Amino acid sequence: MSAGKSLLAIIELGGYPNLMPLYQRLGFDVQLVTSQRKARISLKKQQPDVVVAEYNYQTDFRDRSSNLETLTAVLQGYPGIRLLVFYPPQHEEYFENFRRNHEVWKALPFPVTEQAVADVLSAL
Repeated sequence: MSAGKSLLAIIELGGYPNLMPLYQRLGFDVQLVTSQRKARISLKKQQPDVVVAEYNYQTDFRDRSSNLETLTAVLQGYPGIRLLVFYPPQHEEYFENFRRNHEVWKALPFPVTEQAVADVLSAL
C-alpha cells in the first residue's frame, strides 16, 4: 500500500458514474466492496482516510432505518475516517434524521456527478 491517501468505496446499488478512475486521479489508493458486511471486514484490516457509501432507507429493518447505522457504529472506533454519503433526494428527510445521530463528513444527493465528488474530495 502506498503512503498516500486511501479510500474505501462501498457500492451496493450504484446508479451513478464509475468513480474509480476519479478516485485514482485524485491520488487515492482505492478498495471497492459491494456490501456493508465486506466493508466492516475491510475496516478491521485497513483504515482508509475516506469511506464513500450510499444511504439506502429501508422500512423493513427491525432496529434501524438504513444500511448505514452499523457502518457508522464501526466508524466510531476510527475517528479519523471521513464518511462521504450519496443519498436519494426523495429520502432526504430520513437521511437528515440519520445525520442528526451519526457523523457524516459530506453528503451529496443523487444524481451524483463526477465533478461534485471531485470538488468534495479535492478539499482533503
